[in-house]
Amino acid sequence: MDPVLVSTEAGVMRITLNRPDKLNAFTPAVVRGIADALANAEADPQVRCLLLTGAGRGFCAGADLAEGSIGKSMAAGASAGADAQPDLGATLESLYNPMILRLRALPKPVVCAVNGVAAGAGANLALACDLVIAARSASFIQAFVKIALVPDAGGSWFLPRLVGNARALGLAMTGEKISAEDAEQWGMIWKCVDDDKLAPAAAALASSLAAGPTRTLGMIKRQFQASGTHSLEEQLKLERDLQREVGRGTDFREGVAAFLEKRKPRFSGN
Repeated sequence: MDPVLVSTEAGVMRITLNRPDKLNAFTPAVVRGIADALANAEADPQVRCLLLTGAGRGFCAGADLAEGSIGKSMAAGASAGADAQPDLGATLESLYNPMILRLRALPKPVVCAVNGVAAGAGANLALACDLVIAARSASFIQAFVKIALVPDAGGSWFLPRLVGNARALGLAMTGEKISAEDAEQWGMIWKCVDDDKLAPAAAALASSLAAGPTRTLGMIKRQFQASGTHSLEEQLKLERDLQREVGRGTDFREGVAAFLEKRKPRFSGN
């Protein structure tokens, strides 16, 4: 069974984590499957939006402690003797970090449909996406502290920016589970919807974005990611530069023409 399923239709690449019996927990094969899909999406001009979700009753339970790279590192350390220490940082450096960086840098919108529990690195994978829709029964948990680890997969960067330092520290230090409804109220995710509405709502959002001005959407991602470290003056300059770029695109001309002609624009993504 493929650990990651990928399909593309009408400009939307759907990436489904496919280890439902393990709540789609990460193994190296899962991480590589996501990274490969992201690389293909970036290279394919026909892909104008990504939709990431999980198979079965969970989104992603984080790293598979039995079969994943963490479990193997621990087993290797144990077999080498009591003084041996696993290098979990090497796993992050070679697998998780490149995946998160590629996801954030992708110049196309990424929708995440969280259909169940999102724990540890699984929660942070969701938070790395652009727009997160979660089922009402879904939950998010920074489970790292429960096994004496620190947040990874970008969690220590995303959480303070999304919910503030106090709430971020509370979630990280207690490992307390947060419901999808609370996540929406805290500004951690875009929307919480009833379980039976998750799939159609996520599909409709992805389709809408895929029909949008793709290059402009990628520029918006750049703007908002840069704003956290820019001064106002620097951000104004970036706005100037990016507006100059998109203003030369065919989608801008189409958008203005559609507005004046009182019709729906037909964006090409350029």
